[in-house]
Amino acid sequence: MKQPGLSLLTQRSPRVVSARKLLQRKHRSSQRQFLAEGPQAVREALRKKAVAELFVGESDKYADLAQTALEQGIRVSALDNSALATLTETVTPQGIVAVCTFVDKRLDELHIKAMQLAVMATQISDPGNAGTVLRTADAAGADAVIFSEDSVDPYNGKCVRASVGSIFHPAIVRGGASTDVVRTFEEAGFQILATTGYGDVGLFELAVAGELAKPTLWLFGNEAHGLSGELLELAHRKVAIPIYGEAESLNLATAAAVCLYSSAQAQN
Repeated sequence: MKQPGLSLLTQRSPRVVSARKLLQRKHRSSQRQFLAEGPQAVREALRKKAVAELFVGESDKYADLAQTALEQGIRVSALDNSALATLTETVTPQGIVAVCTFVDKRLDELHIKAMQLAVMATQISDPGNAGTVLRTADAAGADAVIFSEDSVDPYNGKCVRASVGSIFHPAIVRGGASTDVVRTFEEAGFQILATTGYGDVGLFELAVAGELAKPTLWLFGNEAHGLSGELLELAHRKVAIPIYGEAESLNLATAAAVCLYSSAQAQN
């Protein structure tokens, strides 16, 4: 895509080299920037005013997004295909990548008493799962998603792609001790619900009893090991999702979807 006002960059161009470093967590953290690939993610980043720079491929497929960025005063650069490929981690690049500023907040910046539904993801190791939980939380109307200090970086490229733009919607909190998060939400009047295969109450029992209409913080744990014993002890209820077939359990993303939509239905 070569338009008046756009400079064509190669993979050796300093700005491309600088952006490529954001594929590494240490550089993301030091610069407080990350890469968002694909039209939906870029569109939402532009709406959030979170784009610092935009890179587009040689075609004019995303001319509308480039124009929006230019109107916001954002630097837009056209890259040849080989240069664009160095900014992505996918086999087939989507043709547009934005350098975005971090969007997370501190826990003490959240207006928790104005919220109804929040998620805490602890010890999540798979970035694809983390991104899917983000997308699901957004779709269910969650106000905040908190990633514990021992969870995957939500700005990991795979997580950002899996969120399909949802990383720009709910409030995001990174780091901090899980126990501090739980106590903060508890003090704000939230019920704390933990998912476990050995719960003391079934999810749909809570729904029928009207309990899911209350302000709720859902706790979701590691894909293989679940929640720690300490967090299970802090939870007000340990919730089991019923399994009607012979599957041992649901995966993390599916379990989160079932729980969050149950809460969303009760709260809306």
